[in-house]
Amino acid sequence: MITEQHGGNIFANPVQYDFSANLNPLGLPESVRQAVFDHSDLWEHYPDPYCTELRKAIAEYENYPAEKIVCGNGADDLLYRIVSAFRPEKALICVPAFGEYQKALSEYNCSVTEYLLSENNNFLLTDDFLEILKPDINMLILCHPNNPTGRCIPAELLGRIAEICNKNKILFLCDECFLDFVPDGISLRNFMHENMIILKAFTKIYAMAGLRLGYVLTGNPEYARKIQHTGQFWSVSAPAQTAGISALEEKNYLEKTLKLIPQERKFLQDSLSELKIKYYPSEANFILFRAGPDLKTKLLSEKILIRECSNYTGLDETFYRIAVRNHQENQVLISALRRCLHG
Repeated sequence: MITEQHGGNIFANPVQYDFSANLNPLGLPESVRQAVFDHSDLWEHYPDPYCTELRKAIAEYENYPAEKIVCGNGADDLLYRIVSAFRPEKALICVPAFGEYQKALSEYNCSVTEYLLSENNNFLLTDDFLEILKPDINMLILCHPNNPTGRCIPAELLGRIAEICNKNKILFLCDECFLDFVPDGISLRNFMHENMIILKAFTKIYAMAGLRLGYVLTGNPEYARKIQHTGQFWSVSAPAQTAGISALEEKNYLEKTLKLIPQERKFLQDSLSELKIKYYPSEANFILFRAGPDLKTKLLSEKILIRECSNYTGLDETFYRIAVRNHQENQVLISALRRCLHG
C-alpha cells in the first residue's frame, strides 16, 4: 500500500526544529534569495518553457551538453514525466526507498518488482541484486545515496548495473538528489550510456524546497526531447529559474556544506550510539535509526519534527529518519532524545 507521507510538513504541527526534511542546514544562500527579488519584474510574464538560460548554466556547471538536459518543477515532477514519457510495463526498484517511485509507476499501470534491502547488512546494495536484473525489466529506478537509508551504491556494483542495463536496453533512472552531499561520490555519469537518466535537484543541496527546481541529465538528446514534451508546458517558474542560475554560481557555500555535513553526521551518530540507539551508517545528510514506536509524538511535544518511516516498504513504526542540521540544532535534538528515552 502506498501512503502519501513525506518529511517537511511543518504546517500540520507547531514545529520549532524540523529534522524531517533533508535540506542543507546552511539554508537558502542569501545571493539566491536576493537574485529572486532582483528579478521580480519577470514574474508578470510567462517563464521560458525550455529554461534556456538555466540549462546553459547547468550545462556549464555539469560539463554536459545542454540538449541532454531537462528542467522541471522539482525532482518529483520530472519523475512523473519520465514515467509518463516511457510508459514501462515492468519496473524494478529497491526498497525501502522514496515512495513516489512506486506511486508514479503504479499510476501508469506498471508492474513493479521490489528488491528488499537487508537490515542485516545495514541496507547496503550488494551483488545479489544483479540476479533479479532480468532482460524483461523495462525500467530500473535506484536512489544513490538511497533515501531513507543514506547508503551509496558501491562504485563497482553501479558500473556492473549500468553495463547490464545497457546490454539489455533497460531504462536506468538513477536518483542522485543527495549525491552532492557526498564528498568524492561516484556518479552514474562515470558509466553513462544512451538509455540512462540521472535525476538531480536544487531542493536539497541549496535548501530550495519551496521554489521547486530539478533537472535530469539524459543519455541522449532524444530522451531529453521526449521528457521535455511530456507534462505541463510551463513547468519551471521564473523565480525558480532565476534561483537556479544564481545557485550554480555558489562555490564557498558548497565547500562549507561538504565540511559541515560529515562533521555533524558523526556527532549525531556518536550521540545516538551513546544513547544506545541503533542507527545505520549513512553517507548522506540524514540518518536512519530505530527507537520506540511513539518517539515522533514525544518529540513533537518539544516542537521537534522527525520523519517516522512506517510508510517505507520494509520498515515499521520503530524506524525514524533525521536530517543532519547545524551543531546547535543537533545538540537540541540529542538533548530531547535523551529526555524522551531516558527521562
